[in-house]
Amino acid sequence: MHTTNCQATLITPSPDCPTSCGQRPAKPGTVAALQYELLAAAPHTMTSDDLLWAVDCARKGGDVADPVARAAFFARPMACLRASPLVKTLGWALHHDAAGRVALVDPATAEFGALSARADLTRLPGMRSARAKG
Repeated sequence: MHTTNCQATLITPSPDCPTSCGQRPAKPGTVAALQYELLAAAPHTMTSDDLLWAVDCARKGGDVADPVARAAFFARPMACLRASPLVKTLGWALHHDAAGRVALVDPATAEFGALSARADLTRLPGMRSARAKG
């Protein structure tokens, strides 16, 4: 079984993100909107795997409590939250605590500054939306 979980990590907004602070997703029902709603409602309660599975179930009508379907979902590798539209286009950072639970962090806040300064956190940038030209 594959996993997307991280521990003690701060995923920063993508280098080519068009905004400098966290924006609320405009279109309801999108992956970004569902991720945002779940993380905003309950910070540091879900792992990355929990979040991706809950969003997939919400979009496709699956049962989040079905362990067989969840195992099948994670049987193949998938992108981690560095590829989330929250960090790629909407300007959010994502903090994974020591247990791997995720929370939204607005880069325009003091909380982001404090997390960025912590030596015990791994910092990873979000994935770029476009290929670098060169």
